[in-house]
Amino acid sequence: MRRFSGLRVFFEGLTGNAGWTPHWRDAEPAPEYDIVIVGGGGHGLATAYQLAATYGRTRIAVLEKDWIGGGNVGRNTTIIRANYLLPTNQRFYELSLRMWEDFEQELNYNAMVSQRGILNLYHSDHQRDAYVRRGNAIRLSGSDAEHLSRPQVARKFPFFDYDNARFPVRGALWQPRGGTVRHDAVAWGYARAASHWGVDIVQNCEVTGLVIENGRVGGVQTTRGAIRAKKVGVCVAGHSSRLMEMAGLRLPIESHVLQAFVSEGLKPCIPGTVTFGAGHFYVSQSDKGGLVFGGDLDGYNSYAQRGNLPAVEHVCAGGMALMPMIGRARLLRMWGGVTDMSMDGSPIIDRTPIEGLYFNGGWCYGGFKATPASGLVFAHLIATDTAHEAAGGFRLDRFARGHLIDEAGTGPQPNLH
Repeated sequence: MRRFSGLRVFFEGLTGNAGWTPHWRDAEPAPEYDIVIVGGGGHGLATAYQLAATYGRTRIAVLEKDWIGGGNVGRNTTIIRANYLLPTNQRFYELSLRMWEDFEQELNYNAMVSQRGILNLYHSDHQRDAYVRRGNAIRLSGSDAEHLSRPQVARKFPFFDYDNARFPVRGALWQPRGGTVRHDAVAWGYARAASHWGVDIVQNCEVTGLVIENGRVGGVQTTRGAIRAKKVGVCVAGHSSRLMEMAGLRLPIESHVLQAFVSEGLKPCIPGTVTFGAGHFYVSQSDKGGLVFGGDLDGYNSYAQRGNLPAVEHVCAGGMALMPMIGRARLLRMWGGVTDMSMDGSPIIDRTPIEGLYFNGGWCYGGFKATPASGLVFAHLIATDTAHEAAGGFRLDRFARGHLIDEAGTGPQPNLH
C-alpha cells in the first residue's frame, strides 16, 4: 500500500495522475474463512481492520450486499462527539473521539476530521439545569465541556434568533473537541487499510441465510454461494433484526428511517455543529459549503431509504425558528438511513446464544461517531471471546436483567430515543 503525501499528490499532478491505483481489492469470495463480517459499512470495516492489524487475524472476509460506502455510513450527518451523561456511554464515546483524533495519521487517509466544536442550545431553566448536570458529568469523565451564557453564545454564533418569543436562546453546552468527519471517506479509509492487511472485501454479496450446526455457526449463505466460517460477526445497522431472524433470534430492536438534508453551497457561515434545544434539528456546514442537517425519526417502522414530508416540515421549521437567515437557501437533496433503535437507546455488542455468532447493533443516532471504538471493541470480542472494558455494559441480556442504559430517560420506547 503506497502512502499518501503532499509530495505524491504534487508528483501525480505533474504526470497526469496515472499512478493512482484502486484503494482496495475487490475480492472474489473464497469457500472458507476464519471470520466473516456481515456488513461492509464503517463498523464492519473497522472491525475487520482491527482484527487484522491488532490481533493478526488475516483470513477474514467482509461481505457487503451493495457497494462500499452505499449504506448508512454514507447516509448520516457526519457528526462526532462525546457529550453523554451516563458513564457507560460517555466512556465509550470518549474512546471513540480520541480514536477519531488519530484516525488520519493511523490510516494515512484524509477523512476531513474537523473538530470545530458542537453546541447544544437550551431555551428554558429546566434545560439549563439538565445541561449543567451533563456538562459536569462529562468533565468528571475526563472529557471536555463548557457551559456558555447567552452573551458567550452570541459572540460565537451571532446569527441565531435570540429573542424568539417561543424559543429564546438562553445559553448552551459547548464541547470544543466535537465536530464532523467526511462519512464515505471513513469507509474508504478502513477498506483500504483492511485490504492492505489481507482482508477480502466482497461487494454485491448479500447474505441470505446463516448456517447453524448443532448450536454453532458454520458460515453463511449468500447470493454468491455458500461461505464457511468459524466465526461470524454481524453489523448491518437497520437490517439487524432481519438478519438475526435467520438464526432464530429476536432482537429488542425496531427499524426506523432517519432523514438528512443538504442545502446548496453557501459561503462559510456556521463555524461548528449546532443542535436546537426546542426541536429536533441539528446542522453543520460542509467543506463544500452545503448546510448538512437532520432531525427526528419518521416515527413508524420502515426499511425504506426515504422519508416523508411531515418530517421535512418539522426539521425545516426548527431550522427557521433558530436561524431565519437560512430561509431562502435551496434544498439540494435529501435521503433516509435505516437505523436500528434499541429499547433503551444504547447499542448492543455481545455474543449471541449461538456459539461463534456475534452481534453489533442498536446504535440509534450514535452509529457514525462510534465507528472507530465500535471496530476496536467488536474485534476484541470476536478475537478473545471477552468483552472489552469500554463496552462491558452493552450486553444483549441487559434488557432481561433490567440493567438498561437509558440515556434519554424515556423508558423502553425506541422511537423516543
